[in-house]
Amino acid sequence: MLKEDIDLLRSGIIDKKRYQLLSQLNIRTINDLLSYYPRKYLDRKTIISIKDLHKFVDDRGNSIKEVNLIVRVTHKNLVDVRKKKILNVTFSDGTGFINSVWFVYAHFFNKSLLKGNEYLISGRVSYKGRWEIAHPEFELIDKESFEGEILPVYPLKNEIRLKGVNSKYLREVVKSVYEKYSDKIIDIIPKEIVEKNSYISLRKAIYSIHFPENVRSKNLAINRLKFNELFYLQSVMISQKLKYKRIKSDFQISDSGRFLDQFYRSLPFDLTLDQKNTIRDIYKDFKSGTPMNRLVQGDVGSGKTMVALATILIMVGNGYQCAIMAPTEILAEQHYINFKNYCKDFDVNISLITGKMRKKLKDEVITNIASGITDIAIGTHALFQKDIQFSQLGYVVIDEQHRFGVTQRGDLITKSSSLPHILVMTATPIPRTITLSLYGDLEISSIKTMPLGRKPVKTAIRGNNSLEKIYSFIGKEIDEGKKAYIVFPLVEKSERSDMNAAVDQYMILKTTVFSKYKVGLLHGKMKSFEKEEIMEGFKGDDYDILISTTVIEVGVDIKTASVILIMHSERFGLAQLHQLRGRVGRSDIQSYCILHFSDKISEDSLERLKIMENTNDGFELSEKDFELRGPGEFFGEKQSGITDLKLVSLIYDRSLIFSTRRIVEKFLEKDPDLSNSKELKNYLNKNYSQKIDILKF
Repeated sequence: MLKEDIDLLRSGIIDKKRYQLLSQLNIRTINDLLSYYPRKYLDRKTIISIKDLHKFVDDRGNSIKEVNLIVRVTHKNLVDVRKKKILNVTFSDGTGFINSVWFVYAHFFNKSLLKGNEYLISGRVSYKGRWEIAHPEFELIDKESFEGEILPVYPLKNEIRLKGVNSKYLREVVKSVYEKYSDKIIDIIPKEIVEKNSYISLRKAIYSIHFPENVRSKNLAINRLKFNELFYLQSVMISQKLKYKRIKSDFQISDSGRFLDQFYRSLPFDLTLDQKNTIRDIYKDFKSGTPMNRLVQGDVGSGKTMVALATILIMVGNGYQCAIMAPTEILAEQHYINFKNYCKDFDVNISLITGKMRKKLKDEVITNIASGITDIAIGTHALFQKDIQFSQLGYVVIDEQHRFGVTQRGDLITKSSSLPHILVMTATPIPRTITLSLYGDLEISSIKTMPLGRKPVKTAIRGNNSLEKIYSFIGKEIDEGKKAYIVFPLVEKSERSDMNAAVDQYMILKTTVFSKYKVGLLHGKMKSFEKEEIMEGFKGDDYDILISTTVIEVGVDIKTASVILIMHSERFGLAQLHQLRGRVGRSDIQSYCILHFSDKISEDSLERLKIMENTNDGFELSEKDFELRGPGEFFGEKQSGITDLKLVSLIYDRSLIFSTRRIVEKFLEKDPDLSNSKELKNYLNKNYSQKIDILKF
């Protein structure tokens, strides 16, 4: 892009009013505008006639795919319905008629859609006695609308469009900007790499993505710009990986310390081969002389915590402090209890620090951490506090890492006087394309095998007509001394949904079908101490059944829990369902996961749930879930935006991800510090480094 970015308002191309509107789209500079890519393209060849719409609906008249039509407004009517304006519009292309209704911004659309004018409209159609298209996107057609075969359409909210910033306006502004500043566009990727891999120039790609002459020119532009996105991201990841290997660790060890062998002998079970191999990998990292930066991904119940504890004891046995950070107080307290139990015969001081602790106790723990009395500090976000400083923090373990923001992880790492060894763990197996894209700077270990004696959880899909039998089955399990979870997607009933909710069903179930059992309620709106009391009661004898939301998803370990019933399971992703299923099957007793679905479930959703019935492999489910739902839903809001990938699909561009990584690896072999590519180095430092890690080049 432009070497020296320029504020759009100062460019003189747009006025202050439009600048303020574009700012709402995060368009403030020339580079912002040129990289605000079209959301889709309307191809002349894809425009169909109303008479052919029957090809785009199923047997019930519902839409199969989005359609594009060129039509004229033949009739419109703005009416009042319960003090609300509703706009009805009829369009025709000469082969038939199609109707549309606007319930929102009816006044605006009434002024925009003029009788007799020709418009390009796109959306999903249905047939219920007449053709209808719901809230279609539309644009006035004139002689200049199609410069080539295809017309770019930009992602715009109605609030922006009704104030005058539509796709046509954006195309005009982009063209003016390009004509004025295209000679200032520079390509910071080495020319020999671009030419060797047959990509078009950056200048041509930017023009063609906004003003493609045909489908081929559009595709060449998109491919070039996808390559740029991946090249930048992989350069950051691989450079950091190489930099880690060049840093001298202040926490290098020469042996496994005085606790590891004792720990192995004290265990009442054998570790799995995957656990042993992962511990061996981490031990090699500790001895290597460079700081470790490793991701351990393990299936639910695969024993990651034992790997963390074993490797922590290696470092403590060599005289260094360790910290383990958990995403919830429940999980932090569970780690604390387990660590204390396994280390009860060792000379190891373990401290817990959470947000709810009394000030006097917290101050005592903080003092012990600073003085070095504490060997292992376990906590939640409380470990981020400015007043917490370690004496010699050599090893940081971050559990369920995807639940923390990147800056939070960096905050904990800075608690050490120099760069500590870092281990991040996740029980959500990560698809390979994401490990390369988001975690390309990390070494990766996988734990797939389950501890000996564990029986696979039996999974079944059941509808409303089976609830009575399910409740009866849960009762039998409890009569045998076991426990059960019943999980709901909502805390409280919503007027906008017909789903049952935890609070309402708790009141019903505890007084009806489960009246003879002790029933507890747990959800995210409770205060921390309330959640802790409920979980402690469920671990003990206070409750037989726990009615909950997904607050139990991570880390809760109740050995006697044998049944989990997940209500409205079609509302969850496969990875989340697998995490919830992992709350049972934590011992050698046979456990069951029952996936309830509502009467309105779609065929696609039912097929998705059947995947859960057919496999207990979290790695396989993770890949399928990622393909079905995409990276946004897969990771959630805390990881969203981290990659800055506007065009690349982590699902559909796998081959490009792998090939770009190989290109970057070869490039950085010759120039690991980017000393010969200063403009690329400056761009990456400015746009990527702070988002992905605390390190800079």
